[in-house]
Amino acid sequence: MAQQRDMFDDLIDITKGLSGLTEPFSNLTNAFLGNPEAEPKEWNPADYKEKPRANTVPCLACRSEKSSCRACVKACPVNAIEIEDGGIDILDTCRKCGLCAPVCPTEAIYSPQKRPKRIYDAVAAAATAYETAYVTCTRALKRVPRENEVVLACVGDVTPETWLAILMDYPNASVYLPLDICTACRNACGEDMLGEAIATAEEWSGRGMGLEVDAKALACTKRREFERKEYFDKIKQTTGLAMAKFNPAAAAVTTVSQRLKEHTKKLSALERSLSAATGANSLKRRRVLTQSRQLLLSTLQTHPELASNVQVSTPECDFEKCTMCGDCVEMCPLRACDLVGSGNFTVESTYCTGCGLCVEVCQPGALKMVEHDAAELVLPDPEAEQKAAEAAKAHEEAEKMKAEAKKKLDAVLDRVEKLAD
Repeated sequence: MAQQRDMFDDLIDITKGLSGLTEPFSNLTNAFLGNPEAEPKEWNPADYKEKPRANTVPCLACRSEKSSCRACVKACPVNAIEIEDGGIDILDTCRKCGLCAPVCPTEAIYSPQKRPKRIYDAVAAAATAYETAYVTCTRALKRVPRENEVVLACVGDVTPETWLAILMDYPNASVYLPLDICTACRNACGEDMLGEAIATAEEWSGRGMGLEVDAKALACTKRREFERKEYFDKIKQTTGLAMAKFNPAAAAVTTVSQRLKEHTKKLSALERSLSAATGANSLKRRRVLTQSRQLLLSTLQTHPELASNVQVSTPECDFEKCTMCGDCVEMCPLRACDLVGSGNFTVESTYCTGCGLCVEVCQPGALKMVEHDAAELVLPDPEAEQKAAEAAKAHEEAEKMKAEAKKKLDAVLDRVEKLAD
């Protein structure tokens, strides 16, 4: 149902119209006065690209010669990554496309400005304030992006877990990719990686990602409620009068910064809960939670019904073959594997990303990767459980009071009937 207009919407439209009339040549004036902050930004695709960084500690190939993982090497379109002698070398021929980062199961290779959490935050900021948020690449856009456009070096730089979080939290997010734009691109596998990642996220979520192929159809329209919130905030800053209290609808709107802070707070709380429960193995070594896994856990915590759709792989042990040598524990890059009690193999599925290194280094062949749903990744929410318990207690007390009131009413009615007789 469409929201009805009121006088505040009329005032906002009038204000925007007056702004255009009173400052028609603002850009030219700022240019003549040499105001750099107000000068139009020039389009430079290099501003949206960065050379990835490498961390050899969680790298599978660096940890063991037995590892067959070369995902980053295979994804690189210009063969700019070399792994040898226990180190990762990113050559100067790197095109800064970033395709090596999302394929690494342990996030050993990453782009600092385009890590999963940063991409999610950028899309969240755009989708919170605007009717539609677009994720696109430099080749597709070819101009300075608007506030609701998130530009990546390549659209294949997003992990399935990040797409899942975006799909569930912001259904107004979309991908802008003109037809055949990837055909002549040197990032040959970028389109395939995008398609595979989104297809996985769509399968997990049961929702479809929007796709725009026509540049003329790109819209940059602020959400009406957000525009109203901005208007009231501006009045408050100018006059000190809190207009929002006169408009409950506007007061209920969560600002971009508030929503991002809430999401960050939720991820931090989740990580603290995990750390307190299973944050270290039996050797007192701290386990590592990747950002993509963090986003997946957060999404499943909010939408536990999706767990049956999400497929993950974890190692399973044949205890008759296991010699309890501990190689799996020593080599696990995220320290998800452990030997507990009398040497029984266990794995913390919340931390395990299914890289399979433990299977490759197990000499007796006691381990194998098994695919299953993500039911074990659904973590309890202490705050939600507390609220549910309080609600149940309040309901119980209300029912008790209701029963007592009914009992007293029945007693009064009995007396009335006796008096009538």
